[in-house]
Amino acid sequence: MRLLIVEDEKELLESIAEGLRLSGYAVDTAADGAEAEDLFWSETYDPIVLDINLPKIDGFTLLKEIREEDKQVNVIMLTARTQVADRVKGLDLGANDYLIKPFHFDELEARIRSLLRRKQVVEDKIIHYKNLSFDTGTKILTVDGDVIKLTAKELGIFEYLILNQGRYISAEELMEHVWDMNVSDVSNAVRVHMSALRRKIKEALGENIIRNEIGRGYVIDRE
Repeated sequence: MRLLIVEDEKELLESIAEGLRLSGYAVDTAADGAEAEDLFWSETYDPIVLDINLPKIDGFTLLKEIREEDKQVNVIMLTARTQVADRVKGLDLGANDYLIKPFHFDELEARIRSLLRRKQVVEDKIIHYKNLSFDTGTKILTVDGDVIKLTAKELGIFEYLILNQGRYISAEELMEHVWDMNVSDVSNAVRVHMSALRRKIKEALGENIIRNEIGRGYVIDRE
């Protein structure tokens, strides 16, 4: 599987590409939107790491074109913009994830691994963790065959955490991927639903598999 990195900052582009190649990925690079467009039509990539502010064709326009052609390819947006509206626009246009510059390379690589793992999970459909089974198609969570009744938000939280095993997820990231943008008190909303989710899983499984580390976020450890 080849990765495409689209970034107009030369040093950052070369740094990302070199790091990913050292990790064993096949990587192509593009320094502007037009070059990326040509590569996209000539090769199959997954994922695509796409900057927003690009010469010739901007990242939003290119993302829209990508999604019109391919609904399945994973796209991670890179942006120096901190406004929520810009992140929402990228997600609404079909981005799977985003990173705000500056970021650590390890986090980018972790998100790439997560997206590729999630793609495999969707293909496998059912995730098994300890005695839990989660059907990504029907959104049903069971323990030893017995269904755990969860609300839509609790299911959304669990799915995002189980698909990102081993990675700490902040309340803000959960808000971006599980909630709409009309929540006034994000941390409290996450805390309330997380508390209910953890209680239900502990009652059914006999242990709490969702850890919370102050300053880092929530995580389900890899088995």
